Amino acid sequence: MVDDIQQSKIIEIVELGDERGLLSVIEGNLTIPFDVKRVFYIYGTKEGIRRGFHAHYKTRQALISVSGSCKVYLDDLKRKDNVTLDSPKKILILEPNDWHEMYDFSPDCVLLVLASHYYDPEDYIRDYDKFVEVYGNGIL
Repeated sequence: MVDDIQQSKIIEIVELGDERGLLSVIEGNLTIPFDVKRVFYIYGTKEGIRRGFHAHYKTRQALISVSGSCKVYLDDLKRKDNVTLDSPKKILILEPNDWHEMYDFSPDCVLLVLASHYYDPEDYIRDYDKFVEVYGNGIL
């Protein structure tokens, strides 16, 4: 059983800059609360398409819209929320116990994802009923 289930949350990182432009820094275990083991980004998402539709057993993620914007639907069985990612200094720390769906991508959206674990298909809960069984009935 997982004892330290946390709620997903937005954090803001420091934006540094001068007349040359802006710079933001993300450091594992400092800026975000985990070591980064995998990095990927989602882009070129067509209008009306939703992505995600899963939760995890162990992987934590940091989602950053480095360009454009998108929305993220979150459901941890206690609360349902919609978060807008529209700034490269706004980071959604996504906990494993949050069913998530990304949607309403702007044409220029590039959604950067930093993950705490390497890709493992066994870590994904892709069926909502299974998600409810795992996180709603205390299997973990």
